[in-house]
Amino acid sequence: STHRWPADHVVAGAVLLPGTAFLELALRAAEQAGAETVEELTLQAPLVLPDAGAVAVHVAVSGPGEDGLREIAIHSRPEGQLEEGLDGLSAWTCHAEGVLSAAPAVAPESLDAWPPQGAEPIEIDHLYDVLAEAGVESGPAFQGLSAAWKDGESVFAEVTLSEEQAREAERFAIHPALLDAALH
Repeated sequence: STHRWPADHVVAGAVLLPGTAFLELALRAAEQAGAETVEELTLQAPLVLPDAGAVAVHVAVSGPGEDGLREIAIHSRPEGQLEEGLDGLSAWTCHAEGVLSAAPAVAPESLDAWPPQGAEPIEIDHLYDVLAEAGVESGPAFQGLSAAWKDGESVFAEVTLSEEQAREAERFAIHPALLDAALH
């Protein structure tokens, strides 16, 4: 109930936290741990959000190794579920694991023109209908793709957040719904 936007991400009839939200959690953890980048993040299992109740999320970051890298793991469990086992994590589900780095992020290439010169437009008018037929229902928060172009193997996308999501965007390194729309 504290975050309404995930309810707009339905896969096979279940509300799932998008993978981009795990990246957001990892970015926030990196910032808190003094790391600069998420070097790797592997999704292990989806996080199905319940119709009622809350989910407790646990993000753990190791200290830096000799190479300066830190391990990260993201787990969840239904709120109020008792911990079991010696490690306290046996009742938790692992959703993502990865590596944080102190190395600065690589700067993206700059674009001289938009859309990129020579790129061909991609038809997106029926994209969300096609996704819904495949079992991926994107509500308004996730329907941010407004235009796309292709140039060889490169795809360029124009994405925006809904007004409601844009008002909350500053809380995120990159809003998960915006990044998810860019991947469509």
